[in-house]
Amino acid sequence: MKITRIAYSTGLNPGKYAALLEQARRLGQVRGEVWQRYGSIAGVGSGLRDRQVRDRWLADGTHVRFGVLANAWKETVRDATADIAANLASAKVEVRRAISRRAGDPAERRRLLTALKADRWAGDPFLARQMRKHWKRGQNRTHDQIVVRADQHNTATDGRGQLWLAVPGLQRRQMVRIPLSTTVAPMGTLRLILRGGRVEVHYQTDASQMRSSQRPCGDRTIGVDKGYTEALTDSDSERHGVRLGELLTSESDRLKQRNRRRAKLRSIANSAAGRGDHAKARRITANNLGTVKRDRQAARHRARVRTEIFTAVHRVVDKAATVVAEDLTKTFAGRTTLGNNINRRLAAWTKGVTAEALTNVSERRGSALVHVNAAYTSQACHRCGGLGRRSGDRLHCTACGVVWQADVNAAINILQRAGDPDIALHTPHHVVRQILQDRTDRRRTRLPVQDSSPATAERRANHPNRSAMSN
Repeated sequence: MKITRIAYSTGLNPGKYAALLEQARRLGQVRGEVWQRYGSIAGVGSGLRDRQVRDRWLADGTHVRFGVLANAWKETVRDATADIAANLASAKVEVRRAISRRAGDPAERRRLLTALKADRWAGDPFLARQMRKHWKRGQNRTHDQIVVRADQHNTATDGRGQLWLAVPGLQRRQMVRIPLSTTVAPMGTLRLILRGGRVEVHYQTDASQMRSSQRPCGDRTIGVDKGYTEALTDSDSERHGVRLGELLTSESDRLKQRNRRRAKLRSIANSAAGRGDHAKARRITANNLGTVKRDRQAARHRARVRTEIFTAVHRVVDKAATVVAEDLTKTFAGRTTLGNNINRRLAAWTKGVTAEALTNVSERRGSALVHVNAAYTSQACHRCGGLGRRSGDRLHCTACGVVWQADVNAAINILQRAGDPDIALHTPHHVVRQILQDRTDRRRTRLPVQDSSPATAERRANHPNRSAMSN
């Protein structure tokens, strides 16, 4: 398994950064040209490959007007065509779902799926309509990246222990040497991202060589639920990543105060520009409304959150050979509209980080990750199966009269859902609710009759699967 590592430049000369920035700007034009010409049905959508694009550009002289070295623009063409292909594959996922909803005949479904896989969807009206709906021509907005091939860079360490990375510049045989803040030399194909006067060097490495990947996993089956104040809660009532809520809350409060001050300064700048004092408006914009410091603070916050979540997942895998969890890549639309401050505290993007951590850590350490249907796991009592009332971090079961910790209850339900023969991963939520209600009604009918009146006895005899409480 390959994972992405990031190395940062330290003390980079402004002249070198300007040269790299100019090279990235020109390569951004290369990306834009690829998206404009080939980001449609007649381009990559018809099976066109990056080598064919390079051959066409060499034949008609398109590459000359970009003013970059051959290896640089060729690698950029390869990267851009891969982005278009990924965009196309993402659209095909949605089209497959539409085929499953529309085609009831297995033969017709198989024909449509085969045509979609072989890129022959342009001739079928239904497939062409769905592809136009889910796959639209994109537009390049990346002008700060440089892709460097594995054999085009080298590293060296000076006498003070400083690691230097040498990458090609705009001129042939002219290398740009970048000082790095790490002692581990980047290997393979590199992606240089230029942000705020600093260079980020992204590269892939083998995860099996990392110390964390060599830790053995446990031998149990554990269900986990994503919490609000912690990263994960398992079915053993143990919480993992308890600092996550504190990190999100403190960052939300800081952003609220900062955005309030920035809004006030922006209003002052707009008022100054409105009365003709454009010099004051430019000073405020340049000195107080910049994005470099803001982006670096956001990056540090994301790094701290990722560390907390990955550490929590490692603790779960320490005792679990099989981790049962909900599919956190799905989106759930809530009925309640929340404010910006609450949304920042809930931080929906942490769901993606948690899903990534569960997948990567489980694969690296040899444990199995099982996804289950999460519908009503936070609202159903794990003991009796009845739907209760959720209030904060408490679940009040109206059937058995017990109050459970909501996240622990959900983790136990997720663990039990792994062996449920009736509720599959993609069972609709309304079907899940009906299954849970039917099970609760059947369980209630086995209880002793509390009311021995003739009317109640007759109603139970006529409706054996219903109860007075369900009415």
